[in-house]
This record gives sequence, C-alpha cells and structure tokens, in this order.
Amino acid sequence: MRRREFLTVLGGVAASAPFGARAQERTRSVGMLLAAPEHDPDTNALMEMFRRSLETLGWSETRNLRIERRVASDTPKMRDYATELASLELDVIVTYPTPSTAAIKAVTSGTPIVFVNVADPIGSGFVDSLARPGGSITGFVNFESSLGGKWLGLLREIAPNTSRVALLFNPATAANGAAGGIYLSSAKEAAVQSGAELIVSPVYDDADIEAVFRTLASGGGGGVIVNPNVFTSTHLAAIVAAAAKYRVPAIYPFRYYANNGGLLSYGVDVGDLFRGAATYVDRILRGTRASDLPVQLPTKFELIINVKAAKAIGLAVPPALLARADEVIE
Repeated sequence: MRRREFLTVLGGVAASAPFGARAQERTRSVGMLLAAPEHDPDTNALMEMFRRSLETLGWSETRNLRIERRVASDTPKMRDYATELASLELDVIVTYPTPSTAAIKAVTSGTPIVFVNVADPIGSGFVDSLARPGGSITGFVNFESSLGGKWLGLLREIAPNTSRVALLFNPATAANGAAGGIYLSSAKEAAVQSGAELIVSPVYDDADIEAVFRTLASGGGGGVIVNPNVFTSTHLAAIVAAAAKYRVPAIYPFRYYANNGGLLSYGVDVGDLFRGAATYVDRILRGTRASDLPVQLPTKFELIINVKAAKAIGLAVPPALLARADEVIE
C-alpha cells in the first residue's frame, strides 16, 4: 500500500473510532421512586446497592448512566415525584414498593417500570400474570400471602404463651390493605390451628400503635405481627418502642426492624431484590421489553433474632430457633 493511501485509511479509522465509542457511551437515564423514610440509612444503602449492581453490569454514573432518585414517605409527595419523573422521559423507572409503583403507573403508560418489594402485583393491577406480565411493568415480589401463617408460627415459637395476636397494618399503604392485607387469610388459618385469637388492628398514627400494644399488655398473652408496608416502616421507632414499653413480643417483616431493636424478623432479603432489579434494568436498557421479563418470586429469606430485645421483655429464645437464625443480635 502506498504511504498516502495508508495514511488515508489510518486517518479514517482514527476519525471513526471516537464516534463509535461515543455512540456506545450514550448516557441512559434511570429513575427511582422509593416509598420509604427520607434520609434513612437503610433506604440509602438499598439505592447504593442498586447503583453498584448496575456498575458491575457496565453502567456507571461517571460515564454512561444518569440516575434520578426520589424518596417520599407520604402519598401526596410521592405522587408529585411520580409526575416529575414521568416528565423526564426516562429509559426505565425502578419503584419500591407497592404505593410508588401505583403512583408511577397512574402517570405513565409507555416507560418501562421495574418494581421491587411488591406483594401482590396481579391483585394490584400491575401485571396480567407472573409469567407474562404484559404492558410495560415487571419486577420482583417480596412475599407470598402464606407468610402470615409463618409469622404467627415464629411468634408463638419464641413466645409460646402468646394467645392473642394483633395483625398491625395501615389500610392506606398495606397491599389490599382495607381488609387486613394479603396475609390475613393465612394468619387466620394458622391462628385457628394453634388455638390463638387473631385481632385485625388497623393503625393510622403513633397513638393507635400505642393503644394496640397497651390493650394486648392489659390482658396478657399478647403478640403482634407487623405487616410490611410504608406506614410501618416509617413508624418503626414507635412500634419497637411500644413493644418494649409494654413487653409485648412482636415479629417484623424485614431485618432493619431487628437491627433497630425489634425482637425478631423474618422476610425476604430486600438487597437481593434490588440486585435482581439491576439485572432487569440492564436488560431493558439493552433492548429487552419489560413484558418479556417474567415477574420473579423471592428466593432468599432471612431470620434475624435480637437476643437483647428478648431478654428485655423476659423471653428466653429456644435453642432450636437460634440454630435456624441467619443472624443473632446479642
């Protein structure tokens, strides 16, 4: 090849390479709407886990990704954030949990949505079926309805004298919450089988929470199942404090309750769900339709026992239960 021809070819390669690299590095945009306590360390840790998971898949905020994060614990603010995110023409939006998913669904129909920590996506109207979601929404389920019975069984295992169990929930934020949530049926069945009384206990503020625990303490044999929803997460401190004050055993749906003084928790590893959501976001950004990604059921559950909290209310944790725990807080 003549020198002039060689330089021409070389120059063409040099000119085209940066353009190709720029095309590959086009910045994509992801929204996040979390219905959770604002400025909460656990919430921040989940968002960071999601970001790191995306980074391992080739998406970096310093190179080719923009993440718009919004966190709200009250419904009006959540709706405002949903409208704001919908106006940004994002490539995909991640929602956590049910209320934020409903808020986004109400204001956009074309943007792909990947939900995290939703209990009943079919009953909530988000998807047609788990295997074939349809539309533009898919994601990761946190619990099955049978968990109500599991929680009651664990509560009676750590506190065998428990004979009256309150199902604590907020109708506005619990999945199918007006009737007691999706866990009510299995909890009722377990109560009947064990001879315990199940008390449906809707709460709307800290005073209601205090009243539930005070009533249970006055009659003896009381226990509480704390439903997973935005209200109970936001009012975590009040619930844990009331349980300690009235010495009433309570079981919680997520590890951060036990980390913050709760007696015991049994539930899905939420971080694992966010890692899964990152893989779905990656696939959507690379061209897969949300409707082609089946809704995933939880596979990783964890039992956390707070021995210090147990001792404070006069409970000795059975050795067999301790042996099954994924983590024991001393």
